[in-house]
Amino acid sequence: MSIIRTIDELHALYGVPGEAALVKVRPALTAEYRRMIEASPFLALATVGPEGLDCSPRGDDDSVVRIADDRTLLLPDWRGNNRVDSLANIVRDPRVALMFLIPGSNSVLRVNGTAVVSVDQALLESFEVDGRHPRSVVVTTIGEVYFQCARAVMRAALWNPERAVPADSLPSAGEMLKGAKADFDAETYDREWPERARNSMW
Repeated sequence: MSIIRTIDELHALYGVPGEAALVKVRPALTAEYRRMIEASPFLALATVGPEGLDCSPRGDDDSVVRIADDRTLLLPDWRGNNRVDSLANIVRDPRVALMFLIPGSNSVLRVNGTAVVSVDQALLESFEVDGRHPRSVVVTTIGEVYFQCARAVMRAALWNPERAVPADSLPSAGEMLKGAKADFDAETYDREWPERARNSMW
């Protein structure tokens, strides 16, 4: 196997980026980048900690984050599995990367920066949904923001309904858990999951 081991070798293989790839990177939100983030109900949150890297999906029924100002994004931490991998990483290493997806759009927006985990009561209450609040809010300070080349989403035809994978062709959550632990009760888990999810969405 031939392996690239130096930056010089990498640049020799790929050449230099064009003007568009460089000028799109900004230290704060532009009006256009703000519109992209406001339209995004989903992001992937990448963090790093002593145990390694983590990437976690985050979603909401409207904008997945609230824009506090041109360099600050507020991400409520809604109900999950309580592993808190991302949060545990952030409290030990503030570096984060966020990748925003917008259904129907081939453009992806990326943010690199630093974050803290806030439990400010007024901030938590400002995200109230049906009388419930997030237990914390990830406050991200933007270091750089830019849009990603659309080719990856285009190649994947991500939003093409004809490319949707039938749910019954994939293993269920219960089946995957049983694959990890042979005596796990997959049938009960899958039967109870839809109602449990509805009752614990926020």
